[in-house]
Amino acid sequence: MEQSKDGEPSARVQVLEQSDGLSIVISDSHGSTFFGPQRELSDLQSINNDDAAGPSGSHGHDAPEKKLTLFALRLSILEKAASGLGAVGFVWATVVLLGGFAITLEKKDFWFITIILLVESTRIFSRSHELEWQHQATWSLAEAGRSSFRAIKSSSRLLFQALLAVFRPFSIGSRRIAGDVRKFSEAPRGAATAQRTWHTTDVPLLPYAGWVLLSRNVSRLLYWLQLVSASSCVSLSLMRLIEQDYGVVHVGDTDKKNRRSALNIFYGLALAEALFFLAERAYFEWKVSHRRLLDQVSMECHLGAYGMVSIKRFFYDAYSKCVNGSIFDGLKMDLITFAEELLASSSRDEQLIGARILLKFSTSNRFADAALRKIGTSTLVIERLIEMLNWKNSAEVELRKSAAVIVSKLAGKKQNALRVAGIPGAMESISSLLYTGQCCSNPKPDEVGHRCFVAGRANCESSVFNLLGLLILKKLANDHDNCGKIGHTRGLLAKIIDFTSGGRRLGRREGVSESQINAVKRSLQVVKMLASTSGSTGRALRQEISEIVFTVSNIREILQYGERYITLQKLGIEILTSLAMDEEARERIGSTGGIVKELLRIFFRTGFTEDQNSVKVEAGEALAMLALESKQNCDRILKEAGVVERLVSSLSDLVLRIHSSRILRNLCNYAGTECFFQLRGVTAGATMVLKAILVEEMKLLEVSLGLAVEIIKLMSPEEYNEELAKAGIKKVELAEKLVQILNQYNYPSIKVPRIRRFVTELAIGMIKSDGRYIRMFRDLGMVKELEHVSETTSELECFNVFSGSVGLSRHNTTLCSLVDSALEMMGTK
Repeated sequence: MEQSKDGEPSARVQVLEQSDGLSIVISDSHGSTFFGPQRELSDLQSINNDDAAGPSGSHGHDAPEKKLTLFALRLSILEKAASGLGAVGFVWATVVLLGGFAITLEKKDFWFITIILLVESTRIFSRSHELEWQHQATWSLAEAGRSSFRAIKSSSRLLFQALLAVFRPFSIGSRRIAGDVRKFSEAPRGAATAQRTWHTTDVPLLPYAGWVLLSRNVSRLLYWLQLVSASSCVSLSLMRLIEQDYGVVHVGDTDKKNRRSALNIFYGLALAEALFFLAERAYFEWKVSHRRLLDQVSMECHLGAYGMVSIKRFFYDAYSKCVNGSIFDGLKMDLITFAEELLASSSRDEQLIGARILLKFSTSNRFADAALRKIGTSTLVIERLIEMLNWKNSAEVELRKSAAVIVSKLAGKKQNALRVAGIPGAMESISSLLYTGQCCSNPKPDEVGHRCFVAGRANCESSVFNLLGLLILKKLANDHDNCGKIGHTRGLLAKIIDFTSGGRRLGRREGVSESQINAVKRSLQVVKMLASTSGSTGRALRQEISEIVFTVSNIREILQYGERYITLQKLGIEILTSLAMDEEARERIGSTGGIVKELLRIFFRTGFTEDQNSVKVEAGEALAMLALESKQNCDRILKEAGVVERLVSSLSDLVLRIHSSRILRNLCNYAGTECFFQLRGVTAGATMVLKAILVEEMKLLEVSLGLAVEIIKLMSPEEYNEELAKAGIKKVELAEKLVQILNQYNYPSIKVPRIRRFVTELAIGMIKSDGRYIRMFRDLGMVKELEHVSETTSELECFNVFSGSVGLSRHNTTLCSLVDSALEMMGTK
């Protein structure tokens, strides 16, 4: 199995054959794809069809965010321990001390207890609201930019601006409004909606408060208020526990005898609560500030410049769940689910956070497999991603691009591809990615659609979406049902074929970019997959594709000018071969000026590399398909100077001989009697064909038998005997070989479905040429073999070509009829 850059797998078998001391590499693709039936390979093609994501680890024990959820669990344990002790201390103070000893307490202890309760109440209140403000501080992606911007400011300038903000809040507000207006005027029209609502981090909570009560600063105020409260509680409690001056208890004062113990318990609870809280804060600062846990997780997830915003938001969500519910609730969170929830938000910042996380994980070697599996099981998430493909607002370019990349990754897995294509309107949304905008002031005349792929130009963003759209379609087309949906989407086929244009640019040394080549390549790949679809769906798609007037002419330009791009030429020829399976399309292709000439030129082109040989083989298959049952195309091929002689010469070429034999056989069979004298030149290859029958096997044996049938028809008995003598072959040897072939292929073969038919036809031709073959065949057991053939015939042997497992172009004479004729000639019927 091999895999290309675009992720398309292919099977390649290499067979080494020795000729004149040279090792020639012949791939299995040099045989035919359409002249033999093929089983459906969609399941195989859907495996690892993505862009070589590499070994993908599961999103399990090594997930980086597990460090954050465990950290949140431990923090919540300390937080809940502190809260529990605080609740006990509050109850103890209100019920036991202030309720039972309020009158007997010393004035000093009364105020210490009151202050501690007020301080702790302030801390608890601050703590209960801090997470809410911390969430607000992470809602805007602008925080990442602000933090880096603030880092370069001097402390004196910050202080000066803070003082100005306090005393002149209106000027600050005016400057901010002026700045917003300036940004609005400079921003693209599509970004205007981003200015119509407040960013939660910029909300001035009170008038005339300036920067002090901006919402992004409230969480900091609450944070320091808690530290001050906890520190005060520690100081006050520790002071009273050390002093122990709770007043003198006289003998007989029964209402004061437990006061010392009660106060010690209260101050101890208050001290323990504050210490637990400070321990939590110290642990938080140690892990976050010193060990830089959030930065570490962000780096492991490869979230990039905005990773900290995403990680902070995820951590605070996990921590909130642990604090507000069970301490184990946060352990159930993961970044994929978190990102999916944000993607469904109405906030663009939250959507961006979610999209960036999903993008990073779906393209990561480490997490892609599990991430795509999780995303693919959520229909709502897929629907949201498909919806985003339609977003064309300039402020949503990143969201749209991220969604397109994620969808392209999902489409690489069969089950996910079926879900993507099953979303109502999915094909229309994908089609929107193929929009081509004009981004060049002076487009060339041959640049159909005025496409431009120049990076960095605002209007050229469409090229990125074009490539992603074609990639998604290419992966979806691996499934038969999806091909039908692509064909039924209005205008989609025309858009795809439009990207195959501009073949003349390929011949220029300059002016063609890699993205242009990729666009042409991917569009050709999609068209090829659609054209080679089997069954009624494939028949309808081939008809629609061939009816688009630009299809064949665009491919012609690629054949004419794409000498340096063999892959593109091969794809174009494969499309022509697939389309030629339909009779009407076959005539359209042949009647397009220059197609036959270009295919012959490529077929006979000199070249020895594997790629060059491969494209020559594809050209030969296309020519054989065009000549099948088409007198007009046969005439077009025969009009080329010296074509018969060149085809006969190529019978000795290890690369070309299979398709040379097929082309010659179809020319002899379908060109008509008026071309008899021109086709007489085929007899020059009789010696090579007869020798091949004796020594070759499988496909080469099959095509040699088929060509031998036509050669015998063109020769007189005397000429046939001369050719046998020239080849050094005895008549009985040839007859014995035919009987042996029938014995070897005693059942219909998928790889050589016509071999028994050709043997029967050749036996009939030999008997007609020389009656002595009747006795030879009977003595060698031909009658028994032919009777076995008659009993084992199948539909497999009734067609010239196949679309998958569907037979096309049925033979005029059935195999059973041929067998009956042969047996009758041998006198057995």
